[in-house]
Amino acid sequence: MKSVDELTTLEKAALLSGETVWDSRPLPRVGLRSLVLADGPHGVRRQLGEGDHLGINASAQATCFPTSATVANSWDPALAERVGRALGSEAAGLGVDVLLGPGLNIKRSPLCGRNFEYFSEDPLLTGVLAAGYVRGIQSQGTAACPKHFAVNSQEHRRMSSDSIVDERTLREMYLAAFETVVRESSPRSLMSSYNKVNGAYAHENRHLLTEILRDEWGFDGAVVSDWGGSNDAVEAIKAGGTLEMPSPGYGSVREIMAALDAGELTESELDVRAAEMLALTEWIEGGTAEPVDADAHHALARQVAEQSAVLLRNEDAVLPLAAGTRVAVVGDFAETPRYQGAGSSLVNPTRLTTPLEALGSSELDVVAYAQGFRRDGTPDAALAEAALTVSADADVVLFYMGLDETRESEGKDREDLTVAANQVELLTSLAAAGRRVVVVLAAGSVVETPWLDSCAALLHGYLGGQAGAEAVVSVLTGEVNPSGRLAETYPVALEDNPSHAYFPGRGQYAQYREGLFVGYRYYTTADVAVRFPFGYGLSYTTFEYSDLKITTTGASFTVTNTGDLHGAEVAQLYISRATAEGLPRPARELKGFQKVQLAPGEKARVTIPFDERTFRAYDVEADAWVVETGEYRVLVGASVEDIRLDGKRNVKGVDPVAAAVPGTYRTGAVTDVSDADFAALLGSDVPTESGERRDLGINDPLLAMHQAKSPLARLVARVLRSLIARSEAKGKPDLNLYFLYNMPFRAIAKMTNGMVSTEMVTSITSIVNGHFFRGVGGTVGGFFRNARETKALRARLTEGAAQAAHR
Repeated sequence: MKSVDELTTLEKAALLSGETVWDSRPLPRVGLRSLVLADGPHGVRRQLGEGDHLGINASAQATCFPTSATVANSWDPALAERVGRALGSEAAGLGVDVLLGPGLNIKRSPLCGRNFEYFSEDPLLTGVLAAGYVRGIQSQGTAACPKHFAVNSQEHRRMSSDSIVDERTLREMYLAAFETVVRESSPRSLMSSYNKVNGAYAHENRHLLTEILRDEWGFDGAVVSDWGGSNDAVEAIKAGGTLEMPSPGYGSVREIMAALDAGELTESELDVRAAEMLALTEWIEGGTAEPVDADAHHALARQVAEQSAVLLRNEDAVLPLAAGTRVAVVGDFAETPRYQGAGSSLVNPTRLTTPLEALGSSELDVVAYAQGFRRDGTPDAALAEAALTVSADADVVLFYMGLDETRESEGKDREDLTVAANQVELLTSLAAAGRRVVVVLAAGSVVETPWLDSCAALLHGYLGGQAGAEAVVSVLTGEVNPSGRLAETYPVALEDNPSHAYFPGRGQYAQYREGLFVGYRYYTTADVAVRFPFGYGLSYTTFEYSDLKITTTGASFTVTNTGDLHGAEVAQLYISRATAEGLPRPARELKGFQKVQLAPGEKARVTIPFDERTFRAYDVEADAWVVETGEYRVLVGASVEDIRLDGKRNVKGVDPVAAAVPGTYRTGAVTDVSDADFAALLGSDVPTESGERRDLGINDPLLAMHQAKSPLARLVARVLRSLIARSEAKGKPDLNLYFLYNMPFRAIAKMTNGMVSTEMVTSITSIVNGHFFRGVGGTVGGFFRNARETKALRARLTEGAAQAAHR
């Protein structure tokens, strides 16, 4: 293994930032190659030409697996690990060393535009599935890079917002999944998020990166910044940030060298971070991978989609459809499927089956197809009328509906949970005309379903990847018995969500006022009715639970398939504290689960063990995890609301904690938390927006130019908004525009490969703030200084390499 002692100080500093958009910086003098990083939450995105991080330019073909939001519905960690193995194999085959994924941010709000990339609203389910991905990826000699650490729950102002969250909620909700991944799968790298957390940028947040990640959890890998997410290279080194990506040129190198000269950074602090890069490279060099089998990976993608599809409604057992059933297929999504999200995760699939193609290969009798509606939501009476006409003679209408590409995307949060009105109107018209409608829904996250009674059945395929259409047909025809269970709650209406009043944070702060009460933790505690509860999903067979036994080590029970078909049941175990004293807790918390495959009449004994995390809670005053003495209910069932077995266990631990917590956080009534109550939860004052017009700084987003003093800057802001609206109207969101709109000025220096320095960015903000001539002068002068200093640093590194080669 190469040692930091072999590197010069300049080489150490240079090693900690990227060379290009996707490559780390090589050090030829010591024979250290660059590492190739690539996106890959549900498929490898290895760009062939000019690199970008938004999925704009073309990438090599790779298997497009179902997105994480889809896979989460499988509740199958072993299946997730198989996906990880395939991802790792394909990454290695494409020359990728570090695969940027999986994403495991908690779904605080169903409006987050990137929820399709994340697993669940629950940290245990998220962590267990993500750990499977990481083990699989790294079994192929490719380093996984789980992301985004941490509390990164919105796209609006994602690079400049400050997530204000109390320590207990931070630990129990937003860090717990990362803890599981680190402890159970040992990722070799981890990506920090764009945002601040309680005042400090994630990539330079010592509490997150050193005190928790490394000192508590034992992480010994490299922390990589999200692309353009680094703020201060020196502070990042001190806090625990390893690699700054993409390439800031040599600007960060200069900052590091200057800090060393000024005594603001020590050589030993620099050595720790450089050693992490050397260790990552050595680990990658020692790995091997299986050869890529594209056919096998397509088959796996189909299996995953089959196991993840969720049957939400099946009136009068309309499904499965028998061979020969006359079906009319309606909906634009049947011809042009939504099978993945948009943004940095965009995959160029090795093949793609459309629903019409999959249905054509089935034993169903497809009598007609009609587009039915315009994808962008524009009303079209002629298309709707044609759908009503061609479906008249069918036994069943298969109505393919969902969210189009503009409704959920990286870079933009959703505005509502509705499906486009023209789709809903056509569905209700079909039902009113007496059609027997089976809805096949395509969306990466939650939708409202006030139209539910207009369909006889509802099958949600989520975003099923390149083989998703084949999987859906397998479920529709009964070749596969649906076994997907929801990994997120479907509220009756958006306003029922606990974060509705606080999401997204429109200004500088994103306030997590709802605390622990995220998703089902809120709905079960506050007794709020939902459309579909967490863990819910129907099957073509039935299951019975019996004989619950609780010991000090776990709970065991029997699950029996009482129906006529082979099927799989997801048995879920929840804990509820029965003792009133102590830290307030949600009414139910998932603590274990197991997916069980059973033939008709077959029964299985299921055991879900307890571990050190089953009964714990975080005591802020003690700054420690505690298990409180008391009685706990052990609830076993088919969803968080469908509890079949109920037992108790008395647990011995510390005395119940006498925490001074506002009543709203004891009852779960968190939809309108006062400043005083939130301050009590935080243990500090609630930060507030000044409300005063002020000069913009380098950490303000470009969208803030609408209030700039410079007319030119305000014009630029208006043009950006206009261009975004135009791209959305075309049904093709421009991700580059989304990124620019939310990007802070400082990212100009981080994303231009050294052409623009931080000094120049400061001068640009002077222009924005109305000091035109001063800003232009500083920008021009900074350009030439940056060019000279960059040339000198590059020459020093090149000279060192040349001397080594000569020796």
